Amino acid sequence: MLEHDIKSFHRAVPVFVLREGAGTGVNPQVLLATTCRWFQTARLAMALADAGCEVSAVCPPGHPFAHTGAVRRSYTYHGLAPLSSFSQALTGAKPDLIVALDDLAVWHLHQLHAQALRRGSAGAGTCALIERSLGAPESFPVVSARSACIRQAQAAGLRVPRTEAIAGAEELRRWAAGAGFPAMLKADHSSGGDGVRMVRSMEEAERSLRALAAPPLWARAAKRALVDRDQTLVWPALRRQRAVVNAQAFVAGREATSTVFCWQGRVLAGLHFEVLHKATAAGHATVLRWIDHAEMTAAAEVMARRLGLSGICGFDFMLEADTGHAYLIEINPRATQVGHLALGAGRDLPAALYAAVSGKMVQAAPKVTEKDTIALFPQEWIRDSASPFLRSAYHDVPWQAPALVREGARSRQKQSAWYSRPNRGPAASAARSGKLVTLPGTTAAVGIAADRESLPS
Repeated sequence: MLEHDIKSFHRAVPVFVLREGAGTGVNPQVLLATTCRWFQTARLAMALADAGCEVSAVCPPGHPFAHTGAVRRSYTYHGLAPLSSFSQALTGAKPDLIVALDDLAVWHLHQLHAQALRRGSAGAGTCALIERSLGAPESFPVVSARSACIRQAQAAGLRVPRTEAIAGAEELRRWAAGAGFPAMLKADHSSGGDGVRMVRSMEEAERSLRALAAPPLWARAAKRALVDRDQTLVWPALRRQRAVVNAQAFVAGREATSTVFCWQGRVLAGLHFEVLHKATAAGHATVLRWIDHAEMTAAAEVMARRLGLSGICGFDFMLEADTGHAYLIEINPRATQVGHLALGAGRDLPAALYAAVSGKMVQAAPKVTEKDTIALFPQEWIRDSASPFLRSAYHDVPWQAPALVREGARSRQKQSAWYSRPNRGPAASAARSGKLVTLPGTTAAVGIAADRESLPS
């Protein structure tokens, strides 16, 4: 039914009409929308600018974008007035396309679309832009809910683990009686491993369910707002907003991830990786290996077509230990941390985006490496400063942007996690003293101006 509705939508509404000037030699205008200060989003800004796009951003103050030289205009994201922040950015930037960089940004765009829809003809331009950027609006409720995504994938004949939204302890016990343990509990609108728990018993599951569903604590929201200048938790804390939690059957195997650029339900470029290392058990990847996996490719294409997706999206999989079969475990309707990587024809998302928006032929950038294994900077360096992957793999350091390299090296939050490791390497000691650090596998030194007051004693 959903697929029929989305096909009908594409036939009935000409939403993929670009502003005057697009496709006529004027660089496509791309607005990056984010509520976080994730380092890797700055890499995507650089890649889009290199591809020929003119990049602007709506983001919190102090975002790493400022260290790239790739973002022409920035608009401030205010966590207490998110829709106003986004609306002002759309008015000022007049983009051809919006690229959402985190799940909360996607949610804000969905809300802005609903708000514009209620305004009728006065909001038609905003609706068309958001639909052009994210895809068919019928899919918005689906990509925002993990269990709904899995139901759509199952209906399309894809391999998926059993997944169900859980309203309370009674439903959890009923679900566990059929699915068993271990299991995964995942909160909607969470990302980067925040909001995900592996549980191995009913007692652990009930405790995790209460924690994941609970509104953000006042103290945590206040700390994030005052110390980290991150207001994203303030509004949920004020509203006492509870999260929807999903239970998902555990699939034993290896984690894998795909990131693709879709246009009107078609995948135009894609990257598929096996995850080799992560920052934490439920966190983001730090080392990946590029793979050519037909089942992952097909699943991304099926879901993009079924949901009428546009823009950059991520798909997470488990590759079953015994068979290698790819089980789709969730969809991220936003850019992911590897979207900037250019790995050849059909594997360069910024080039595909530029071509789709401008109407020109795809001109893929040269491959950044011939190696299959990629160590992400600064993630793997932070996880383990002595990691052998920093030498054996392609270490994805943005040397063309020295200020961004320094920003990655001295990031307070990441250093705090790094220093908390029981066995800190020489790089950590050098960072604490403010000395130059030579990244493994390179001959270049990075000057780290450590903020001593921010470092653990």
